[in-house]
Amino acid sequence: MDDGVVDVWRADLAAADDALATLLSPKEAERAGRMVRARDAERWARARGILRSLIGAYLDADPGALRIAAGTHGKPKLVGPRSELRFNVSHSGDVALYAFAFGRAVGVDVEVGRRRRTDAAALAKRAFGPEEARRFAALEPTERAREFLRAWVRHEAELKCRGTGIGGPAASPDAPRVWIADLDVGSRAAAAVAVEGPPCEVRLREWRG
Repeated sequence: MDDGVVDVWRADLAAADDALATLLSPKEAERAGRMVRARDAERWARARGILRSLIGAYLDADPGALRIAAGTHGKPKLVGPRSELRFNVSHSGDVALYAFAFGRAVGVDVEVGRRRRTDAAALAKRAFGPEEARRFAALEPTERAREFLRAWVRHEAELKCRGTGIGGPAASPDAPRVWIADLDVGSRAAAAVAVEGPPCEVRLREWRG
């Protein structure tokens, strides 16, 4: 990879090997163990193990020896030897996405559509303001839900790229520009990747262990 490329890996957590949990640090294993639902703990441990495996491959390093910490708003980052590798991860249900870039901040988000109905127009008003809420309200219900999901993952990917959380401070006028691209992850889900700086090449890859 060079600074004009971002790699996005897709993984099926349901098909991942439980042996990935052996790559976790003691703190990560403890976090998984505190989760109430066994399925959530299993998915989180597998997702973290895949993240370590991918970072190790990019850096030619031992995945189990990597030191990964969380930033102020939970964005993972490497601790230790300096590296220009930037990464982000998101998972919803059994779908996990991992974005990697060199020298450029990156954020990724995926959301699998929920079966329960939601008031997309009302949620859009809270998240994006009244103008966007009116646009969503004018759409047919199925399209409204789909468009809201698409807008939401783009919003989340940008926040994760900038390293801020929901409700955090707005980007200052001199903040680096963020480029956002939609990702095709199937008809029942929406996903987007955000990269600091100008547009770049997005390479979609499948993780198969």
